[in-house]
Amino acid sequence: MAKDVAEREPASVGWVQGTRGYFEDVMAELRKVTFPQRKEAIAGTIGVIVVVGVITLVLSVVDMVLAWGVGKVLP
Repeated sequence: MAKDVAEREPASVGWVQGTRGYFEDVMAELRKVTFPQRKEAIAGTIGVIVVVGVITLVLSVVDMVLAWGVGKVLP
């Protein structure tokens, strides 16, 4: 449960310790991070570019079909 008001540390000490603890936790988590090898990063980038290209083509075709259909309905 939460500490009573009388048991709490001074605000400045708690704030400093809390901030220090936060940054220690952040650094500990960053040490666990593994980054992809260059080959994996390039493959992922190419995959994203291909998917974006395919989606762009599909949406372009849908847009042209809808524009043609609206042009037929509303001359």
